[in-house]
Amino acid sequence: MRRVLILGGTSEGRALAAALAEEPDVAVVSSLAGRVRNPRLPVGEVRVGGFGGVDGLADWLRDNDIDAVVDATHPFASRITGNADAASRRVDVPLLVLRRPEWVAGPGDRWTTVASLQDAAAVLPADARVLLTIGRQGVDAFVDSPGWFLIRAIDPPTVAVPPHGEVLLARGPFAVDDEVALMRENRIDVVVTKNSGGALTSAKLDAARRLGLPVVMVARTAIPEGAASTADVDEATDWAAGRA
Repeated sequence: MRRVLILGGTSEGRALAAALAEEPDVAVVSSLAGRVRNPRLPVGEVRVGGFGGVDGLADWLRDNDIDAVVDATHPFASRITGNADAASRRVDVPLLVLRRPEWVAGPGDRWTTVASLQDAAAVLPADARVLLTIGRQGVDAFVDSPGWFLIRAIDPPTVAVPPHGEVLLARGPFAVDDEVALMRENRIDVVVTKNSGGALTSAKLDAARRLGLPVVMVARTAIPEGAASTADVDEATDWAAGRA
């Protein structure tokens, strides 16, 4: 029996767990960070919570006889990706990073790409009304920004929030017409988001294009050098099942 750990929390991680559940010679454990209340759970065995850094993850892989690790975490979960890379190398367990493709600007898009949330805050006009869609973590990077913020997240932020604006709790997917209506109703001037990729939350980009609004796009960090990666769930399934 081949034992696979999926570091999940994404739609790709859930799709991979479902595919591997059909493999008769594969046992899967999906691990969720536990940062989202009432997360969408994958099929099969699930553990919730951290491992205790590189040392804890390496020990867990060894103690649980894991044969392969698939990092299917959020594209901006750089800490767990780095820990997975270091831990898997330490105990000589192969690692595959499963990442959805990035969003790419097209005709009519008005994107400014920045390297960090702090850089995003720095380029905002002083009087802007901002739709901030970066999740609940990192919103404190905007506390000194003088604009008005509509902060959309699945769960309430646990850090300081900008003093002017409001929090909107919502979970995607979102429809383009609804995003257009939201931006119009709140007189949004600019959208700030991370380049997460995927279809669940891309409607805000279509809505911004339709309305001619600028988008401040925070770029992803790079996948660890030398780590194997794919954007295809079928490829990840074959790899995790030992067929690739």
